[in-house]
Amino acid sequence: MNICRNFLKINKANYLKFIEKKNYSMGKKFKAVPFSERIVFLPHCMRSTGNCKAKDEGTYYSCVQCGACKIAQISKLAKELGYKKLYIMKGGKAIQNILINEKIKAVVAVACHFEGAQGIKMTDKLKVITQFVPLLKDGCCDTDVDVETVRKIMEQK
Repeated sequence: MNICRNFLKINKANYLKFIEKKNYSMGKKFKAVPFSERIVFLPHCMRSTGNCKAKDEGTYYSCVQCGACKIAQISKLAKELGYKKLYIMKGGKAIQNILINEKIKAVVAVACHFEGAQGIKMTDKLKVITQFVPLLKDGCCDTDVDVETVRKIMEQK
């Protein structure tokens, strides 16, 4: 499978350094974008397998605040801050369509190092200001993120 081979080619340590530099370089521009013109992308692998009640919207899920995973905390914060939307993405291809169709100015994206590397290429190409948060535990299900790191990035203004 090509995806598995691609995972082996990405150096996680280099990716983390790259994210840090990328977030720093876009920090001022990101802070200038109002919350209402920002969205959040979370990976579907953060959902609690078997417990999540998120609504299936086709290419993404919508959080219903069931509390089974950390997505509910992030979703609640996004609503409180006035973010345009939070998407729990099933795959990366749909992200490009959302960015183009909704004319998004800024994104907070949580991803594993593989998907994050792809996302950086995409958002750079589309000139979308992005702040990335790497997963603490990656894989294809029941992944984890530091909610406080996500919160700090989301609250920037």
